[in-house]
Amino acid sequence: MKVAVVGATGMVGEVMLKVLAERNFPITELIPVASEKSVGKEIEWKGNKYKVVGLQTAVDMKADIALFSAGGETSLEWAPKFAAAGTTVIDNSSAWRMDQTKKLIVPEINGSILTAADKIIPNANCSTIQLVMVLAPLHRKYKIKRVIVSTYQSITGTGVKGVQQLENEYAGIQGEMAYKYPIHRNAIPHCDSFEENGYTKEEMKLVRETQKILDDKTIAVTATAVRVPIVGGHSEAVNVEFENDFDLNEVRQILHQTSGIKVQDNLDTFTYPMPLFAQGKDDVFVGRIRRDESQANSLNMWIVADNLRKGAATNTIQIAEYLVENNLV
Repeated sequence: MKVAVVGATGMVGEVMLKVLAERNFPITELIPVASEKSVGKEIEWKGNKYKVVGLQTAVDMKADIALFSAGGETSLEWAPKFAAAGTTVIDNSSAWRMDQTKKLIVPEINGSILTAADKIIPNANCSTIQLVMVLAPLHRKYKIKRVIVSTYQSITGTGVKGVQQLENEYAGIQGEMAYKYPIHRNAIPHCDSFEENGYTKEEMKLVRETQKILDDKTIAVTATAVRVPIVGGHSEAVNVEFENDFDLNEVRQILHQTSGIKVQDNLDTFTYPMPLFAQGKDDVFVGRIRRDESQANSLNMWIVADNLRKGAATNTIQIAEYLVENNLV
């Protein structure tokens, strides 16, 4: 099993390598890939050193699987080249997500729709993944009509530049700005660029990707995405209106029984999800589960996950695991 990690020296790429090692993914040959400025550098993985290679070299090496986290432009240009060489690409950028010929996958929800013919498989947006992980089992039971989601997103979603800006501001150092405003002691209601409708791309990803993954365009979704000065993961305040009424204990039981979800919902012990405790973990955490008393058949929840793990690297590798387990590569 020959595996290329494209963007191996970036923030998500480094987490991918860590998760591959933790999960003992069956690799016989690792191919770390990065931009030309990183070619020739060495990385260490599982006690061995590997030289970083360029994209064309990696294509020529004909990996079985290529895990991409190198940005949308790189994915648009190079994913088809890898695929043409027989490599199955799992792409962490937004480049292919809404392509009608590509399947948008969260393995616990819709991994079963994958086939050996799927050579470019997009990974969903980090904030979408943690949302649909919780919505999917509830949608199957009660049928969702509408979702209102407000996100509180970690600076790690911006990458190294976001982390550096916050660290500089903590230290009182003037440095490069990843955001238009200071992020220390601030909340910026602006994730990604604005679209013509006044929503950001991040907000519209939550709308479009949720409908695609749950395979139901009748679900109405509206979102507000906010960047906050934390590093542990993304948090979401979610309001869901169902067609059918529900029992709160049954909701908790359904979520408790869903693989990949941890219910943290005990007010007596002040137990609820927080990014501080989600960091470095692969589960999606849900709590503050309560009925919306202003609207029939409606539920409020608080959902938290490490955006670099389940929101990016882990979900990508879980897709690869599914492909291997089902002999699709």
